[in-house]
Amino acid sequence: MNPALRALKPYPMAELQARKSALIASGITVYDFGTGDPVEPTPPFIPEALKQSLPAISQYPSVSGTPALRRAAAEYLARRFNVTVDADSQVLPSAGSKEAIFHLALAFLDPASGRDTVVHGTPGYPVYQSGALFAGAREHAVTLDPANGFRLELDRLPWDVLERTAIVWLNYPHNPTGACVDRSYLRAQADVARAHGILLASDECYQDLWFAGAAPPPSMLEVSIDGVLAFHSCSKRSGMTGYRTGFIAGDAALIKAYRGWRAHMGVGSPAFIESAAAMAWRDDTHAANRRTVFAEKHRVLTSGLAAKGFEVLPSSAGLYIWARVPGDGDAQTYSKRCLERGLVVSPGEFFGAGGTGFFRLALVPTIAECEQALAIWPEH
Repeated sequence: MNPALRALKPYPMAELQARKSALIASGITVYDFGTGDPVEPTPPFIPEALKQSLPAISQYPSVSGTPALRRAAAEYLARRFNVTVDADSQVLPSAGSKEAIFHLALAFLDPASGRDTVVHGTPGYPVYQSGALFAGAREHAVTLDPANGFRLELDRLPWDVLERTAIVWLNYPHNPTGACVDRSYLRAQADVARAHGILLASDECYQDLWFAGAAPPPSMLEVSIDGVLAFHSCSKRSGMTGYRTGFIAGDAALIKAYRGWRAHMGVGSPAFIESAAAMAWRDDTHAANRRTVFAEKHRVLTSGLAAKGFEVLPSSAGLYIWARVPGDGDAQTYSKRCLERGLVVSPGEFFGAGGTGFFRLALVPTIAECEQALAIWPEH
């Protein structure tokens, strides 16, 4: 067995699903704020596009993805971020973003070069860590400070760490805290990465989920394409978590290398999935409608929790709420108290040591269910 598999704890979201299933089996009404899997229906034009694209003969998908999806992704980047990329050389469709993120270190880490380190923030998406460990990388987890807006500041890392770093992961809007950054921050990180020859990987799965009155979150591609890969997904933007479709965009040489890696380990998503994804990327109306719903859930939950005395950390985008455990208590213990009332939340430690003392809520239940959940929420 791969020692990395032995070293890793069970995947947090799988553990949450097991807890949820046990509650349902016991007859308890469940309000699931755990896994970020929204319940709003997928916009009807998307499954219709899939049905219209089902082939009479099933054949292997393309390693490079369909030209239509690559063009739709490039058009989206131009429309949303005013970024110009070549659809053929700078875009690579992926099976969602999770697998693409996990495989990045496997494709690009070269320990013999002296660059054996992957840098990421904690709290953060657990796949940055697991992908690094399976690639045999040295992991450098940076504790993100609420007082600094959960920003991973590369210029604060020791010089020797930067010199041995192969990949840095950034993720804004941030999972799990919802923290956002501006272009000046992104530019500063790109400058440091470029100076040290680091591949800068930007997880941008929540870019279209900003709240009313907030500025749309920027993309790393707005400040640099050289040495950068940005990861996008239809999952939250378009209600397509089960379709498993997204794309990577950025540096043409890196995209070419990643495409070569994929040719050895798999292929792209089925063409009918990519046809539906192309339709989704070309439409902004449904994304705006979903954004409004998530913003209202965020308003209801943050105001309701604050009224109960919780410290809810501010955020202006994303799919999550990050709150401090009452009385500086233990997040695991508090999450179990929530479970007793049918409330599934994620203990902060699920997202690394930097999450200690906090818990995360995903904006998943309906607005009415959010209000019902608040009525039974344990305060202490």
